[in-house]
Amino acid sequence: MELQTYLMGESVDAAERVMDRLQQAFVDLAANPGIGHRRDDLTHRDVRFLAVSSYLIIYRHDTQPVEVLRVVHGARDVSSALDA
Repeated sequence: MELQTYLMGESVDAAERVMDRLQQAFVDLAANPGIGHRRDDLTHRDVRFLAVSSYLIIYRHDTQPVEVLRVVHGARDVSSALDA
């Protein structure tokens, strides 16, 4: 995972914490796909957002299983990340 590799270059402890939180969020999303929220200010696509630490998980809640589209840092231009 690119994010993990990047974070490990910064701090192994921080990388492990973020990856653990993301992993738990993925488990939570699988069990409760509706926990995220829409962000019409960012996109009109039928996707949901879930904040985890400084990151946003962008996903489709209406698929089985839940489809994670992107995990992006909250400071990034999220609209552009959706178009990539």
